Amino acid sequence: MKLTWREIKLPDFGVPEERPDIPSEIYEERCRKAYAAANCDWLVVYGDREHFANLNYLTAFDPRFEEALLLIGPGDRKYLLVGNEGIDYTSLAKIKLETVLCQSFSLMGQDRTRSPRPDEIMREVGMAPGQRVAVCGWKYLDSDETMGYEGLHVPATLVHYVEKVIGDAAGITDATWVFMHPEKGLRVYNEAEQIVVNEWAAARASAALLRIVQGTRTGLSELEAVSRMQYAGEPLSVHIMYASGKDQIVGLRSPTARKVEQGDGVFSAVGYWGGLSARGGLADADNESFVSKWAMPYYRGIAGWYQTAAIGATGGEVYDRVCDELRPGGMKPALNPGHLIGADEWVHSFFTPGNQTKIASGMAIQCDIIPDAMPEGVVLNCEDSVVFADENLRNELRDKYPQAWARIRARQQFMREQIGLKIADDMLPLSTTPAYYAPLFLSPCRALTIN
Repeated sequence: MKLTWREIKLPDFGVPEERPDIPSEIYEERCRKAYAAANCDWLVVYGDREHFANLNYLTAFDPRFEEALLLIGPGDRKYLLVGNEGIDYTSLAKIKLETVLCQSFSLMGQDRTRSPRPDEIMREVGMAPGQRVAVCGWKYLDSDETMGYEGLHVPATLVHYVEKVIGDAAGITDATWVFMHPEKGLRVYNEAEQIVVNEWAAARASAALLRIVQGTRTGLSELEAVSRMQYAGEPLSVHIMYASGKDQIVGLRSPTARKVEQGDGVFSAVGYWGGLSARGGLADADNESFVSKWAMPYYRGIAGWYQTAAIGATGGEVYDRVCDELRPGGMKPALNPGHLIGADEWVHSFFTPGNQTKIASGMAIQCDIIPDAMPEGVVLNCEDSVVFADENLRNELRDKYPQAWARIRARQQFMREQIGLKIADDMLPLSTTPAYYAPLFLSPCRALTIN
């Protein structure tokens, strides 16, 4: 694979302004599917400010300051338990449910006199001794991690409340896999309506990141560089990241008042619900040595990912291809070279050695290759979001959402004709900067291409 670092015009693919709407019927259907898959009397879905994605997937509601609990029971009964500050906000929920004030979820020091305890509410809505309750937290553990226990990732108090109501902890099971399993999980397979929401997020996040990269200048502070993103209040899936320096680059940190200097390694990332983009490189305008020694060997891994990932390809195949491309440059992935993405930045990943799980239609996936053990001052990253869609799903997107489809098709054409990537028809790039890697932040119009 021969690469060239050259001037390349990044087209204006357009950035959608209005966030597409997901109809209430889809949320209702998601609830029905989740309840059926959990195979229980009651499905209990937990959410808080940090761990909201499963609850949001079913309701369009996300807790802002407190915890919240969705109870789905026999006869399609649904109850949303929220604290003092969540009551008014539940008007955003898009399913038929009963809102119940549960002041135990309120912040400390607030009034607790107007509602029963959570266990009392559970009894009032019909949960009873001997019933089976499936609990959904924010992640689940593999069997060798749980040591024979359920390993529920929810507050211990919630488990105690449920146990008190049904009378036996053996009746409580972990249903988080129903949503997040990399092959069986409901959230792994996105409807056309969800895909265009992800496209809205990915396009806007990548456009904001591009402005940060283009706004990076020596002598400007990290905060000043990030201020160029023109943040408009989109819901964030991660903290906005920016790090620079000539020593170890801690990419996860937030921007500071540190001034960017010539020759600094620089990393930045922006993620909204459904899409994230990140870039890492050097604060320089012309450095052939860095490009040839670091950026090109790294980008071969990125190119290998895009040219291998397709419907039917296994996670193990993609993993092996990325490793094969990185190896000549002395690199390997620090984490999984790709993962499923949703309203939370990381849903799950099957990009592991020998993994036979196949990429399937409806999967939203992040190309995310972080090279392991880089020298001080060297940071490399070219991370963007894609979705995979078979012909039927592509036709549905084309017919229902022609503007989003036109942007997707233009990105595909750019990747093929300008960057030189041979991508599958079923790979739909959602980013404004699809596979566009300009490794020198002070030359943001010079990117790597395949000859």
